[in-house]
Parts: sequence; C-alpha cells; structure tokens
Amino acid sequence: MGRLTNFFRDVAREMKKVSWPKRKELTRYTITVVTTVLFVTLFFWVVDMGISELLRTVIK
Repeated sequence: MGRLTNFFRDVAREMKKVSWPKRKELTRYTITVVTTVLFVTLFFWVVDMGISELLRTVIK
C-alpha cells in the first residue's frame, strides 16, 4: 500500500511542474485542431466521392 501512496505523491509532485497553456493558447490550439480535422474530413470525403464515381463509371 505504501508503494501506491508514493506513486500518487510522485504524480502530484510532477503535475505541479507541468506548464499548463494559458486560455488564449488553448483557444488557438483548439481552433487549429478543429480546423485541421474539418479540412482532412472534407479532403477524404472528396477523394472518396471521386473514387466511388470512377468505380461506378468503370463498372457500368
């Protein structure tokens, strides 16, 4: 049980050393991630539609 207590004590100590992002940084990072995910989603949707249309044309 002492090892578990030491583990959580060490975790708490390390968490105090973490450099947490400020609100402005976090907002900018979030916008960047959401924009990137939307762009990649749109890109793969367009590629998927193109390949599907190409296969429909070839199969007919």
